[in-house]
Amino acid sequence: MVSNLVDVITKTIIQVINSSGYLGVFLLMAAESALIPIPSEITMTFAGYLASLGRFNLWLIIICGALANLFGSILTYWFGYWGEETVIRDLIRKYGKFLLITVHEYDRAEKWFRKYGEKITFFSRILPIVRTFISLPAGIAEMNFWKFSLFTFLGSLIWSAVLTYLGFILGRNWSSLHVYYQKFEFLIVGIILFLVIYYVVHKIKKLRMSKHPKSHKTY
Repeated sequence: MVSNLVDVITKTIIQVINSSGYLGVFLLMAAESALIPIPSEITMTFAGYLASLGRFNLWLIIICGALANLFGSILTYWFGYWGEETVIRDLIRKYGKFLLITVHEYDRAEKWFRKYGEKITFFSRILPIVRTFISLPAGIAEMNFWKFSLFTFLGSLIWSAVLTYLGFILGRNWSSLHVYYQKFEFLIVGIILFLVIYYVVHKIKKLRMSKHPKSHKTY
């Protein structure tokens, strides 16, 4: 069932890109960031493969993907900005199943935003699931729009570059990449969590030292 759905999505993405070129890539990547479940892993790696054949310019595809992510994220940001959190939760609860969105996934993105602050809008662009939903809590929290746009574009640029280049260098084997995406994403998550834990532990140690300075004996 799931494999059949993936096959249908993959064939649809290929058809859109083949028939619409850069515009197709832009629309697919914008839709992904606007909460529509279209995997960028398929879109950008296939576009990278076509770039290896000379159909696309590699750098234009990368920029196209990043700008599209920014455009879709801005739409989601303003939806969160102008909407009330309770209304958004109700909408996700009622209609999220049609877009493969759950309240749990939204809550995770909201929790990450509260925990790690505005910088998560940058790092989330290379994280599983969270990258799609982070724009909603950013909008609800009324994060500075220009800072949101800058962080989103830079993170999306890195993500688009990685996927496109992988499709470019692997050529016809681009379709086999999906096996490694999840491992790659969780590796990134693990690194970030390690750095966060290290930072927290370091802060705790400094706080304890300030409260309990070492006593110096005098003779």
